[in-house]
Amino acid sequence: TCPQCHRSASLDQRGLRGFQRNRLLEAIVQRYQQGRAAAAASAKCQLCDRSPPEPAAVLCEQCEVLYCAACQLRCHPARGPFAKHRLVPPPGHPGAPGGGGDGGGKGAGGGRKLPTCAEHDLENYSMYCVSCRSPVCYQCLEEGKHAKHDVKALGAMWKQHKAQLSQALNGVSDKAKEAKEFLVQLKNLLQQIQENGLDYEACLVAQCDALVDALTRQKAKLLTKVTKEREHKLKVVWDQINHCTLKLRQSTGLMEYCLEVIKENDPSGFLQISDALIKRVQVSQEQWVKGALEPKVSAEFDLTLDSEPLLQSIHQLDFIQMKFPVTVPPVPLLQLEKCCTRNNSVTLAWRMPPLSHNPVEGYILELDDGDGGQFREVYVGKETLCTIDGLHFNSTYNARVKAFNSSGVGPYSKTVILQTSDVAWFTFDPSSAHRDIVLSNDNQTATCNSYDDRVVLGTAAFSKGVHYWELHVDRYDNHPDPAFGIARINVVKDMMLGKDDKAWAMYVDNNRSWFMHCNSHTNRTEGGVSKGATVGVLLDLNKHNLTFYINGQQQGPPAFENIEGVFMPALSLNRNVQVSLLQSSPPYP
Repeated sequence: TCPQCHRSASLDQRGLRGFQRNRLLEAIVQRYQQGRAAAAASAKCQLCDRSPPEPAAVLCEQCEVLYCAACQLRCHPARGPFAKHRLVPPPGHPGAPGGGGDGGGKGAGGGRKLPTCAEHDLENYSMYCVSCRSPVCYQCLEEGKHAKHDVKALGAMWKQHKAQLSQALNGVSDKAKEAKEFLVQLKNLLQQIQENGLDYEACLVAQCDALVDALTRQKAKLLTKVTKEREHKLKVVWDQINHCTLKLRQSTGLMEYCLEVIKENDPSGFLQISDALIKRVQVSQEQWVKGALEPKVSAEFDLTLDSEPLLQSIHQLDFIQMKFPVTVPPVPLLQLEKCCTRNNSVTLAWRMPPLSHNPVEGYILELDDGDGGQFREVYVGKETLCTIDGLHFNSTYNARVKAFNSSGVGPYSKTVILQTSDVAWFTFDPSSAHRDIVLSNDNQTATCNSYDDRVVLGTAAFSKGVHYWELHVDRYDNHPDPAFGIARINVVKDMMLGKDDKAWAMYVDNNRSWFMHCNSHTNRTEGGVSKGATVGVLLDLNKHNLTFYINGQQQGPPAFENIEGVFMPALSLNRNVQVSLLQSSPPYP
């Protein structure tokens, strides 16, 4: 059974030659052998001083260097440290591993021999037997077993099967593309698992540290209680010792005095003091009341710490493996180190807190109007990084974000305050420019490859305030008509600026200038440009008008009244003009 087509075949008297030849594989092998032969022919010695180098004779597998015969004898002798190196023929050489040999047939230049019928050696394949699924010749149809079979033209079936294979390959290609995307998803999952693992580890350490801190604080409290109890007992005992010592000293003195009195033999003198002395002794005896000679405190501490429940809780401390009920997401955490502003754009970044069990389907980013007004939604989606363009310059914006899922919308994050730039700084924008536009000098100089006018925009967008910029004419040949002005982001870029309704411009030649909008030409003014000229554009969005200057001289009255919206600096030119943005901030005219 053929491992490729899974058809069974029986050997006849021709033996293996009776099998159908895999001519496709033969052609692939032939191309591979020809490629190896070409590689062998191009392999040159890497140490030759000759020009051109001699053909390589050997390759050292350890040094990975090709040598000709002379260089091999001189630089790589078969002795010393080189004795154990293995020398093999160069790649593609007939003696090399996997070498091409003689190619097994004619090269591409000699033409490929047409395949002949396995049954009739002198006949070429010309038809295809649909029943047997094999190519056949005319003689097979006339004499052989294919005479009554359904046959079709070989070329037609070849094209049909190629189309079927291409269609099948498209499906495999789609699956391969899905597999690549799945691999990217898995790699992202690896990174996410790594990051989440580190977050969980940090959170676990923090939680355990908190438990240890709580236990340490409770330990200090319990030790304080033990210390107070010990100090109380010691004080009571010392007070009792001092009191008993005093009484003992008094009783001992009284006893010694009484003994001395008893020794006296004067009855009258004895009787004079005996009554008082007897009372003193009785009073002294009465001072030793019951319990006076017993300790007031015990040496034992009546404190018992019940730590068994806590030990059991510690031993049972483990992760809760359960599916938490889905509730609204928690408060997102703004990543202040990634939040920034540039010109009139702000970028905000946020993330969810670690160990958050509630799923998040998306986020809602809100921004105020830059003047303390109401918040408005500026982004809704799954990303955690967002840049908002086209804001007002010299304005303070408040931003906040919240997350949502199927259960509802979570609480707002803390509000972050972002300040846009006081003055605009911009260059020409290569991403939105026409493909014929050529930018240089860090995107501050523009020219064009085409004789037709092409449009390029600036990277800043203006919506309010007063803005002024100047452009320097670096090159001006053959009296072209460059146009300077403003445009919306969706302006047509393959014709002169101002010919559509998305741009407002002044186009100028070497003698005069005109204003243009919607292909309407107005305000013809004397004064043109040449090499070295400076063109100024003054956009006053407070008064909603546009004014142009050439070499500091105003060209006509303010143009295009009632301009409102978001505009970008714009320029159209052809290959006869080169213009640069001035790097310094020019003063207003």
